[in-house]
Amino acid sequence: MQWVVLCFLCNVPVIHGNFQQYRVDGFFGDSSLGVINMFKWAMKEMNMDSTIHPGMPIANFKTQLLPNDDAFEAGKQVCEAIQNGSRVIFGPFDRAAADHVQSIGRGLQIPVLQAHWDPRDLMTNSFSRDRIPAHVNLYPSVGNLSQGYREIISHFRWKNLTLLYEDEDGLIRAQEILKLEPETRVYLRKMEAHPEMMYNMFTDMKDKEEYRVVLDCKTSSIVPILQKALQCNALTENFHYFLTNLDLHMVDLELFKYSGANITGVSLIDINSRAVAEVKSKLSSSFPDNRDQYSPFYNAPQKISTQLAFVYDSVRLLREALNGTLASRRQLNFTQAVSCSRATPWEDGRDFYDFIKSSTVFDGLTGKVQLGNFGERDVFRLNIYQLSRSNLKHIGYWEPPSTAQMQLIPRNETRHRGPETYKLVVVMVEPYVIYKDGKYEGFCIDIMDAIAERLNFRYEVIQSPKNEYGNCDELSNGSVTCTGMVKMLVERQVDMAITGFTITHARAKYIDFTKPFMNLGITVLFRKPKPDPPELMSFLAPLDNTVWAGIITVFLGISLVLLLTARFTPYEWINPHPCDPTTEEVENQFSPLSSLWYVIAALMQQGCELAPVAVSTRTLAASWWFFTLILISSYTANLAAFLTVENVVSPIESAEDLASQTVIKFGTTQGGSTMDFFRNSSNPTYVKMYNIMERASPPVWADIVEGERRVLGGDYAYLSESSSIEYRVERNCDLMQVGNWLDSKGYGIGLPKDSDLTDDVSREIIKLKEEQIIQSMYDKWWKQKKDVDCSGGKTQTTNPLTMQNVGGIFLVLIGGTFVGLLVAFGEFLWIARQNARKYKSRWRSEICKEFRFEWKCGHGFHKSTENGLQNIPLTKSYIKANGGQDITYDRNIQDDVT
Repeated sequence: MQWVVLCFLCNVPVIHGNFQQYRVDGFFGDSSLGVINMFKWAMKEMNMDSTIHPGMPIANFKTQLLPNDDAFEAGKQVCEAIQNGSRVIFGPFDRAAADHVQSIGRGLQIPVLQAHWDPRDLMTNSFSRDRIPAHVNLYPSVGNLSQGYREIISHFRWKNLTLLYEDEDGLIRAQEILKLEPETRVYLRKMEAHPEMMYNMFTDMKDKEEYRVVLDCKTSSIVPILQKALQCNALTENFHYFLTNLDLHMVDLELFKYSGANITGVSLIDINSRAVAEVKSKLSSSFPDNRDQYSPFYNAPQKISTQLAFVYDSVRLLREALNGTLASRRQLNFTQAVSCSRATPWEDGRDFYDFIKSSTVFDGLTGKVQLGNFGERDVFRLNIYQLSRSNLKHIGYWEPPSTAQMQLIPRNETRHRGPETYKLVVVMVEPYVIYKDGKYEGFCIDIMDAIAERLNFRYEVIQSPKNEYGNCDELSNGSVTCTGMVKMLVERQVDMAITGFTITHARAKYIDFTKPFMNLGITVLFRKPKPDPPELMSFLAPLDNTVWAGIITVFLGISLVLLLTARFTPYEWINPHPCDPTTEEVENQFSPLSSLWYVIAALMQQGCELAPVAVSTRTLAASWWFFTLILISSYTANLAAFLTVENVVSPIESAEDLASQTVIKFGTTQGGSTMDFFRNSSNPTYVKMYNIMERASPPVWADIVEGERRVLGGDYAYLSESSSIEYRVERNCDLMQVGNWLDSKGYGIGLPKDSDLTDDVSREIIKLKEEQIIQSMYDKWWKQKKDVDCSGGKTQTTNPLTMQNVGGIFLVLIGGTFVGLLVAFGEFLWIARQNARKYKSRWRSEICKEFRFEWKCGHGFHKSTENGLQNIPLTKSYIKANGGQDITYDRNIQDDVT
């Protein structure tokens, strides 16, 4: 709502003896209809005050509107008012216009009354002594407010906190909080308006365990922000939120009472004070219809905002100032002509300003009103509130200034109860409550046993009629009908109700809930899809297509390189008949087919009769062997994974998938909280799903047992709380949970409204959770008490090996190939040089001669011994038999083998 601009214009049109009747004008923003009526009502109350002048109205008044964010127009209207006799100005609340009006008041010595947030307090002293003081601000200084926030947070002893702020002004309001470093680590997060970004922010906070949060935002943003936190499961008992907004008491926090989070805030208004109650009562009589936009209670029945309280206190301030004027019998000249154009100050302005300051010691709606020498308000009280199961609970206060004091009311300790017997109603649902061997047992029974032992009471179990949770519905005639466990609690037939009892806003209007003992959300139960049959060529799956293409390429390439290397190196030309040393012909074992055979044999990890002799060919072969070693090992390992892992594709992955198809039917428990969630949701997808379930024929409603049976039958999905679905999935390997939670909520113990058991039971639930006892109970009933183990049946996804996975072995192979070629070429050149020296021929001619032979394709695998064979021993045994002498041949003997 637009801040108020009030201008008190005191005129002297009527004189009765020594009493002067003033004319008061109020200036407001164009969206402040409720505030205008608050001003009118407060002025009427002042006129009826018989302590000032019995039987005579104090002031005639009227209201005017100012355009938003127009300082020039505001100044123009204020100057016209001053020229017509105004001697006190209240407002405006818009900061841009406020500065301009303050300047006018300061120049003409016209007192200016304001009540707005002024960030200049932190940078300069807005009540400086080097100028004539002329304005009053009922709003506490920003520095003192921020100091109060810091003191309260220091009392909490937070080791770290996250400051969520909506705009840059939030950092100014929290400037003292930032000074908590280094004792308290402060993280800053600016909130974005986009819902998805807000969701990601709270999810990130939850993941990083940022559980201590200071929230600075507008009043209208509080509920949407907390709703988003609730949706992200960031409003559980682990979280503590401190809100700096002074209007927390104006917000409907019903939705968050049972979230488990600690929500703390502050206000200048003591909402439980007698003064506030009296003003609300009078306002209700004057404005009975809170749906009227002109009512101060518009959209907030029986609640007074801080802005309305400032308006009331400012009118009260004027009344006290008039009392002071009459009591002092000081005659002020209200008829003096004052004009902005002539810049003629009001001679009695300073005296009237002193009356305003000295007369402001009273208890207003915003607490004690007492001004300093320069019109500042440094005396105030910050009331500290905490959200409880019933409403905001006053837990303490903080007061400035230098002798800052704070008092926090200690929580009530758990009362020692006598051995009473209470009635407990339950719904029979595994594993929460089970009747077995003549007694009740289950997860919820274990919790109740632990609470009963700690609080020293007994309980007897009663089953809910029709095994129904129940709800309350408001009929058109105004009556309410309730069913199931809720009805028994409303009618106080029982003292407590427990099972998988979801805490909802609709139920909380008629019964009380404890703090949640389990947090959960709605999800989908579905049958595990059958795996696809294996494909005929599934043996190719372990490797990516690019890898297979690479293998074929290097297979052909290595075969060719091996062939060429073996031909170039002289050491692969061997005597085909080792027993005949006089042979004039040598041969090469690596023909094209032989090279292909050798390479493929190595790839298949098989042996063959071929064995490289030269260093170059052996280097090449070693590189290929290393390549095949890694490749075959990787292929074998990945093949085993592909053969053992089932490839399962589910037809649905989320609730949205259910809503967008027609083959698979889906349903939930009729009359339960899950059905209410879909029925009352504003999400188009969930609304569509509820309409589908409502119109389905045959009906799709079912309890959890029937729902499981239908799911196993196929083409059916069941919507329920995640805890119940997890229990079923743990015990049936054919079931699975689909998608994420659709919401976030909790299970609690239901009690009649205002039951004296609620606080004690809630406190024990918190202790049981802190001590991990409830977690151990959960593990017992969900994880341990089962006959099957479905962990081995969980499907996984195995990806084929890509070139990035096996690219290294290709590099090794390429490197080895290059080295082999380099060595073969070196051997080729070396033998050619040796022959050239021996036969006194040119080295180049020897190279060309050998090179031409290596590229012959006819009988190119047999060679004359004169082509370098004389430098290679034929066989060791032959050399040894001839006394170790080398065998040489006459180079002139030619045997044309070509």
